[in-house]
Amino acid sequence: MGRSQIRLSCQRLSDLAAVLAPALGDRWQESDAQRAAFIGSEGHHSLTMPWAVVQPINADEVQMVVTAAMNRGVPIVPCGARTSLEGNCAASSDAIAVDMTKMNRILTIAPEDLLCAVEPGVTREGLNTELRTTGLFFPVDPGANATIGGMISTRASGTTAVRYGTMRENVLALSVVLPDGRLIRTGTRARKSAAGYDLTHLFTGAEGTLGIVVDATLRLHGVPEVVASGVWPFQSIDGAIQTVIAAMQMGLPVARLELLDDVAVAACNRYSHLELPETPMLFVELHGSPATIDEHRTNLEELGRGNGGRALMLSTDADEQRKLWRARHSALPAARALGPSSVVWTTDVCVPISNLGKAISRTRSMIDRAGLTAPIVGHVGDGNFHVLFVLRPEDEEEWAKARNVNEDMITFALSVGGTCTGEHGIGIGKREALQLEHGDAAVSVMKQIKQALDPKGIMNPGKIFI
Repeated sequence: MGRSQIRLSCQRLSDLAAVLAPALGDRWQESDAQRAAFIGSEGHHSLTMPWAVVQPINADEVQMVVTAAMNRGVPIVPCGARTSLEGNCAASSDAIAVDMTKMNRILTIAPEDLLCAVEPGVTREGLNTELRTTGLFFPVDPGANATIGGMISTRASGTTAVRYGTMRENVLALSVVLPDGRLIRTGTRARKSAAGYDLTHLFTGAEGTLGIVVDATLRLHGVPEVVASGVWPFQSIDGAIQTVIAAMQMGLPVARLELLDDVAVAACNRYSHLELPETPMLFVELHGSPATIDEHRTNLEELGRGNGGRALMLSTDADEQRKLWRARHSALPAARALGPSSVVWTTDVCVPISNLGKAISRTRSMIDRAGLTAPIVGHVGDGNFHVLFVLRPEDEEEWAKARNVNEDMITFALSVGGTCTGEHGIGIGKREALQLEHGDAAVSVMKQIKQALDPKGIMNPGKIFI
């Protein structure tokens, strides 16, 4: 950036501060310590401090912030809990971070309609705590205690998607502040609609590049009568995956079906103080009545018997279940603990389930041949798996090997009709892969939508598109 451009940028930011700082008070933040809190991310990408942080508390303030920034051409980066993995909310030095976590009210709970309305800063765990007395729950579980706004932004899913779907299936309506400051409403409380373009799902997965969500209407589900969770060791990854494929083809209604390879199990044992056999393993959860759970357990064990499955050990004890799923959700810190001075690069792809075994086996073989440390975990009931590369920051050869494995994962996934990311989103980490997946024509349409809604390019710039 030339000197004249730097001066222009500084003038724009100063003008913005003059408008917003008096209106927001201590929710306009410019100190190094305050801005440094917004560098952090669960991903491995290099991040930059934003120029300032704003913390709106209602939709009117979001409109005020967006309008003021748009008028001055100042970039905006919306963010929540910052648990994203592909640099989705990475800021830049001339941008303001719009921290939505203070907009954390639950607006409506309508048990009779199986829905609720919330502000974007509500976390999934906080929402489910409020729902305890209703007999309902919000099922989408990406592992981290992410905000609902962030989960909408990345079209999140997670361990329960195999039964309850992703954010795409569980978002009914949105209120969104557009880049020009307008507030629009998409969708309704009805379970379906054939009225016009589906704007709700245009913004679900847009990663904050088209507007800022200020409230969302979500589907809720009934708490099952019985929940049974447990582990299911296998002799091989292929045996575990073949069992998963057979279970899906039979239509068995599993609620969670997670794969951990032997490296991942060993990491979880060490980090979460478990004593699981260090062999490929499925973490399983069934929902239903006592009779249906017994029936589904019998059917699963029958499928696994011919694929090297050992005993399926299920428990209905809530404390044991929490310990088990806490260990699964701690796969990322468990991987970090394998190399205390290392960085973990987490990547994911999703493939048609018939190609899942080949995709994972191919990836595991490449990792081992490269001499890398990289646990594999996956939401294998819907064909999605993750690799957690444990890399020394200064070891360029290791990073090059990891990039090679990641590129092969993506290439193979696309070759069999899969996707470069099942749930992490594009952010800054998979922009090239998006182009490979959709091609120039489709990506150009996405860019036209972006240009139409955000002609100044102020909303989360540099994300999704190269």
